[in-house]
Parts: sequence; structure tokens; C-alpha cells
Amino acid sequence: MPKENPIIAGKLFEGAESGQPPRFRYRYLYYITHVDNIKSIMENGILSHEKISYEKIAFTPIYKAENINLRRGKKTPDDKSLWYYANFYLQPRNPMLYLVKRGIGSNNIAVLACYRGPAYETENAFITDGNAASNVTNFYPVTKRNLAFESLKDVDGLDYWKEEDGTKRKMMAEVLIPESYPPDHIHSILVSNQSTKEKMEDLIKDIKLKPKIIVDPRTFFDPDYESKITENLTLVKGDMFFSGLQTLTVSVNTKGVMGRGLASRAKYQFPDVYIYYQDSCKNKKLRMGHPVIYKREAALDMQLADDPLQITDPNHQTWFLLFATKDDWRNPADKQGIVDGLEWLIQNYRSEGIKSLAIPALGCGLGWLSWKEIGPILCKYLSKMDIPVQLYLPAERPIPEDQLTKSFLLG
Repeated sequence: MPKENPIIAGKLFEGAESGQPPRFRYRYLYYITHVDNIKSIMENGILSHEKISYEKIAFTPIYKAENINLRRGKKTPDDKSLWYYANFYLQPRNPMLYLVKRGIGSNNIAVLACYRGPAYETENAFITDGNAASNVTNFYPVTKRNLAFESLKDVDGLDYWKEEDGTKRKMMAEVLIPESYPPDHIHSILVSNQSTKEKMEDLIKDIKLKPKIIVDPRTFFDPDYESKITENLTLVKGDMFFSGLQTLTVSVNTKGVMGRGLASRAKYQFPDVYIYYQDSCKNKKLRMGHPVIYKREAALDMQLADDPLQITDPNHQTWFLLFATKDDWRNPADKQGIVDGLEWLIQNYRSEGIKSLAIPALGCGLGWLSWKEIGPILCKYLSKMDIPVQLYLPAERPIPEDQLTKSFLLG
């Protein structure tokens, strides 16, 4: 089997070219499963639900019965149930994985990265331009996969999605392989953390085939780094929008412009947040030293998860704290304005009803302030809050380890 030099889920594997923006390239196909199924898969291959049922193979499901039954009743152009096919995703970090993660936790999930070549050479295999169970999804023979790829251009390399523009459905584009996929075509296994990797190694220690196991928390919407500073305050490196906390903080200016960074993402994913922000700028509610809170009733789980009603314990609301770090978007961040805003936050978070908070390193990155300068200020104030707080580190450049210690940040 020829070696490939892939980018999987936006993360460069060892040996891949560096220095280029991580982009999704459809190099592999991805199968999501429970870790308890790995030994059986390495012995029998990746099997369709129909084949698993017929051969009475022990199998731990990751989907609820409602989801399985929906797929069982959906037919391909060959008039066969989706149960007849082993289903692989073109992108693993998608709404289905988010749903599974919220249901059974990252520790119980494995994502198998599989060579695409054998799949594309399989007779009667299909590729879709979205979730195969959706009524608006198109099916193509794998020999015409370029037609599907053309439809998926707008989700190539995308890290997030929403319902309205079709990106949520397209992020779950699938390759459907009749009955089974052989285990010797599995390239590697992605897991969220080191403990799951060790469990996986133990599960397959007696199996002849041993694909490499790669720890990649980002694929599973988990932080790359976490460090407790106090009982309630945690430093985090990762994607704040997947924190699961009640209130997400977005640093903004007072001119109503959401052009870059987290503000730009909030504008795309949550148009209602953008409208509230612009109104707050116009009526002067949002100003330096005086953040505003948008208490939206919709929850992030409802937007991120495929079939979110299956989540037994969803986050019921997602609020946004719009925190002005500069007056004009062209200027550097205002250090004193940030301090004044933190003072307001400490005085008002209880009365406003904030129960948990995710907050970026205000003023760092696009604000041009350094973590060395702003980190201790943020931790001084945030450590006073008696609710869970996650402080997200700036992603633009690495921070020296000595600037991440409790002694440096809290003095």
C-alpha cells in the first residue's frame, strides 16, 4: 500500500509538509465507532449494519435507535437500504461526531482513517454530497466522485457550520461501501487523548494488524491544552465555540464592525448576534468598560449536532458577552478599557445570571497586546469569579511555559 502524506481534520501528520495553511484534502475516508469495536474491526473489517446483524457480531453502537432506523429506511439509487453499506465520512470533524461525542464522550470514540483508493475502486459504491439520510442529498457512483467534490467546495477546510446555508448537511458527506471494508486498508486510528490511546493499544495488542494510533483532540472538539490555575479558572488552548459553557465572550470594537477573528466567526455562525451587536453600538449600550450580554434562547448544541434532539443533556442556552477591547477596529487594543470591562464583569456577572464563561485572551492576537502583559491582568480578575471560567490562549503564537504558571499569572 503506497504511503500518503495527508492532512487529516486540518492537522498535519508527521512527515507532512509544514508551513502551509492546514486544509482538508479528502486524502482519507473516516469511520466513526466505539472503542470497544476496534478489536472486532481489526479482525473482521468495517462491516455494514446489515452484515453485523446477519453474522451476529458483537457490536457496541454509537448512535441511538432513532438514527439507525432512519438510515435503515433510506434507499440508495440501487434501491438498497443504507444499512447495506459501511458508511465513511469525507470529514470526520462534523455534526455527527459532535452528536456522538455529546452522547458517549470522547473517551469512548475512535475515528479510523482509511485509504480512499480501495473504496473508489469498489463496484456499486456511492459518494454523497451530504448526509446520506437527508432527502436533499445527491448520490453519485464513486466513478463520478468529482461531481460530489464540486458540490462540496464550500466546506473544504471548514471548521464550523450552520443549518441555513447547507454546510451542516454537507459536512457529513459520505462514501458508502457495500457490506464491508477490509482491515488491512485502515491507515490509522484517531483518538482524543493519551488514556484512550493506551486503552486502544491494549485492545489490539494480540492482533496482527496494528495501525498507528494518533492522539488528536481537535478532531473530537476537545482542547489541545488545559491547565488549572484555580479551582474555577482553567487555561485552555482550543476552539472556544465548542466549550459547552453557557456564555461565550467575543472581543469587539465599538464601531459595529465584525471583520476578523472570533468576531468574524460569530457574525457568520450567529447572524442574530451580529444584529444585536450593531444595535448595541448604535444605541451606545456597548462601550469601552461596559460590555453587553446577548441572552439568546437558542443553544449551541441545537446548531452543531446532527439531530440535536437525541442529546439527553443539551446546553439549553448559549449567551454571548460582547466585550469591547478597542474603540476603532484599526487601533490596538486599549489596555485600560479591558481592565474597566473586567471590573464591570466582576461586579455584574452574578446579577446578570452568567453561570459559566469562556473568554479569549482579550487584546492579544489581533489586538496587538502581549500575553506577558495581559495574561496576569485577566487571571487576576477572572480568578475572583465563583463559576467555571475557561480562558482561551491566543492562537497566533506559542507562549513560553513560564508565562503559563500559577506563580506568573497570579503573582
